[in-house]
Amino acid sequence: ARSALHCDAVATLVVAWPEPLVAGDEAATLDALLGATRDARRIVLSWNPSTLTDFLERHARRAEVIGTPSPAAGPAGAARYAVVAPSRRAAALREALDLLDPKHPLVWDGDPAEPAATPDAVFCMRLPTREQFATLSRLSPPVVFVTGAQLPYLRSIAAPLTPLHLPSGADLAHDRAEALRARIAERLEARDHDAELALLDPLFERYDPAEVAGAILGLLRETASGKRETASPPPTPAGWVKVFVNVGKKDRASAKDLVGALIRELSLAKADIGRIDVRDTFSVVEVTPAVSERVVRELTGVTIRGRRALARLDRYA
Repeated sequence: ARSALHCDAVATLVVAWPEPLVAGDEAATLDALLGATRDARRIVLSWNPSTLTDFLERHARRAEVIGTPSPAAGPAGAARYAVVAPSRRAAALREALDLLDPKHPLVWDGDPAEPAATPDAVFCMRLPTREQFATLSRLSPPVVFVTGAQLPYLRSIAAPLTPLHLPSGADLAHDRAEALRARIAERLEARDHDAELALLDPLFERYDPAEVAGAILGLLRETASGKRETASPPPTPAGWVKVFVNVGKKDRASAKDLVGALIRELSLAKADIGRIDVRDTFSVVEVTPAVSERVVRELTGVTIRGRRALARLDRYA
């Protein structure tokens, strides 16, 4: 394949965070690119220069070094982490909130950490700098959502670093099965099924009771599936979609502020806005399905009580 990049026209080349590239299969590609842009000014952004000694010797020999971190700089505090794709971080946040059940969580998305009250849990939606991480650690050991490529950097600023095991699909299915068994056991303990036993007694004469119970559960699943298939598909105007907004009580925001932003900035009708749950560090806003995507797109960036809003669909609420 022929490159579309005119290397002679490149005046400045910025290589940002090359640590994983140099250590991986992309090292040869990076060397080839830098070799083709030999006359370009080079700027290398690095969080761990000690791992780039050979790379810098080849491509940035005797370079001027600005802001080198102190070799003695160690981890700034403890943290937990979950490897999550950026597109799933809103869902992962909801799962982590359900798992840890904090009373006063702080959801940090890059803004200055200035909570009105001391949080009992800190969730980092973005990767913090060493200084930001140190500030957040003084509040509570953070839970940091990262990609696999960001994990080496997180290890350099946080220790001990413990994985946070979010519930998988199998875990959720297991929990639903446990809940069903608990409901059945409760019904058996209450002895409130005499009429049902009388109805099933002829089957018990022909089949094992365990097989009868299994067949009943299968019929219930088929019935539930049939109801889902024949039901009128939402969304209708009566349905609601939940939207997560990173503005809460700590920002001195109220439901009135959020309603005002939706009506003033997005020109929404009041009928499109439902219940608004304002918590310490975030809010959940219910809107009609017809406007949900527009709310996520247009509310992001709107200033509410001095804070830049970030909105995401909250499908796991």
